[in-house]
Amino acid sequence: MSRLIRSRLQRWINRRIPRSDVQLLTQRNLFILPTTAGVMFGMLLLIMLITGINYQNSLIYLVTFLLGAVFVGAMHQTHRNLSGLELTLVLAGEGFAGDDILFRLRATAGKDEAIALILSADDFSVRLGHVPSGQSMDVNVPVPSAFRGYLQPDRIRIETRFPFGLLKAWSWMRPVSAGVVFPRPIVAPDVISTLVNGEEAASSCSVQGNDHAELRPWRDGDMSQRVMWKRYARSGQMVVAQWEADKGSPQWLDFNAFPGTDHELRFSYLSWLVIERGKSGARFGLNLPGQVIEPDSGQAHATRCLRSLAMWGEEKPRGALAEPHGTRRNVDSTKAAAKAGAGL
Repeated sequence: MSRLIRSRLQRWINRRIPRSDVQLLTQRNLFILPTTAGVMFGMLLLIMLITGINYQNSLIYLVTFLLGAVFVGAMHQTHRNLSGLELTLVLAGEGFAGDDILFRLRATAGKDEAIALILSADDFSVRLGHVPSGQSMDVNVPVPSAFRGYLQPDRIRIETRFPFGLLKAWSWMRPVSAGVVFPRPIVAPDVISTLVNGEEAASSCSVQGNDHAELRPWRDGDMSQRVMWKRYARSGQMVVAQWEADKGSPQWLDFNAFPGTDHELRFSYLSWLVIERGKSGARFGLNLPGQVIEPDSGQAHATRCLRSLAMWGEEKPRGALAEPHGTRRNVDSTKAAAKAGAGL
């Protein structure tokens, strides 16, 4: 029964507050109710009124009506704090799965000042403070994420309890634009790409015949063939030879280079590799099922690859309700990736 009531209430709110990146707060979409302190204050006024009637005490009447006027004045002031305020989504953030994605909002006050504002999404809240009349202030609201893909907050709440905390006025913003959540990076094992200069190789190329190698400490997941065992026997230090192709030849980051691995884990491996290549400024390309990004270098190229990893197989949220913590994986895309990983 409670689930049915919540569902109907949510549909009613969604009709009153449609999705938009610009939200003007008016009487149509503003709500106000007493807080716990306000309810206690109202009960106290009722008891004082009953006492004044019972004893016909003019002083009790005076204090009761005076405090009642304060309550009514606080109600008008609390509602006016939000009335005429305009919220605009300036930037839908980007980040990695599991992190808080920052959505930048701009609050523009109308003819009245907006005082003691609190913006929140899920369990995270940010205090905006005082927005002078006719001026704007930007604030970053963190939205939790869990999955790669698109992150569209269902509702961002704005609230005020000024001046006395007896009442709270609130509304919501339901953005259309979605943030982008990159796969969470996981340290990738050493593998050999199945691509050579963008072409599918008939078999994995051996790296042992190259002339240039870079030594680095051994990491969990490295292939035993790459360990310099003679050096380990002499010094006891376990190092790995990271062989490179001819100078100037790009390294390909390949989805198919991790056979037998869950495809979401492959995206996490590729995400880590993209970050590492971006830090070193190395030239690299990215091969995904049905999509190839040509080799390049630089931070802009790394960001483009991360976005491709995030959005591969995902569709932008279009429904009235958004999935919590990000989009889910598309079933058809999951099957396609599984086939690609199996070499079918």
